[in-house]
Amino acid sequence: MSRITYLLREAIVNMGRNALVVVGAILAVFVSLTLAFSALVLNELVKANTLQWQDGVHVIVWLKDEVRDGVTFEAQMGLLDQVNEWEEVESASFVDKAEAYQEFQEMFASNPAMLENVNPAILPASIRIKLNDIEQYRGIQLRLIDQPVVKEVTSPGESIEQLADLSSVLNMIGVVLAIIQGASAVVLISNTIRMAIYARREEIGIMKLVGASNWFIRVPFVLEGMLQGFVGALFAVAMVFFARTRLESIDDTIGLFDFRVADAFFWKWTVLFLLFGALAGFLGSALGLRRYLRE
Repeated sequence: MSRITYLLREAIVNMGRNALVVVGAILAVFVSLTLAFSALVLNELVKANTLQWQDGVHVIVWLKDEVRDGVTFEAQMGLLDQVNEWEEVESASFVDKAEAYQEFQEMFASNPAMLENVNPAILPASIRIKLNDIEQYRGIQLRLIDQPVVKEVTSPGESIEQLADLSSVLNMIGVVLAIIQGASAVVLISNTIRMAIYARREEIGIMKLVGASNWFIRVPFVLEGMLQGFVGALFAVAMVFFARTRLESIDDTIGLFDFRVADAFFWKWTVLFLLFGALAGFLGSALGLRRYLRE
């Protein structure tokens, strides 16, 4: 145990001697893994919301108001009956103002101020449509938009498709930047190891003369690199965790898009990214040791 403590202490002391370069290496790991982790979370959000949309309501038809627009309840029911006869439609249901307000209360339960400022009378009735083939939602929208009783037609698919397109672009950019930053991190960690070896060259020479084994000399430098990578990964995970918390608070406030990430997904990738950070540090250390501390 005392030997392990000595090796860890030496690794930490070495980091303190080259603090500026060490900070640069940690930041490089942090940026690289933050970009990569964020890309994974964004993909998971798009995937989860797409699956949720596929299993839920595909098209929402917002109806004109009986009082303000002079649309009768019979006309609204007539459209509902008509939609239910379409072969593309699996089911269609009517949601009146009272039900709409109940949904609104559930959606914004964490935002009392918004609930106080909304009059149930201003919420429109709607028809919720589930399709046999979700790919047909655009055609259904076009058929409904010109109906006399229809105020607006929306579909969650529009937002999901836009987010998916944005996700693809951001993922591509994120992966490229993550690779560049990851390579930079390995090089910077390698440089810190080289500087540490150079600063301790006389001490290392003496250790070799008195019979210290090569692994005993090298282990503190390997641990130093792994600590740098681990700390950078830890900061990256903390940043993504903070962003996740903020997104979930937005979800509670807005409720239009599910920003929640499953705990199992998050913690699995947290462990993997911490291990990857340590691995990046190990590779940087190995690179520095291979060239500057030969047997």
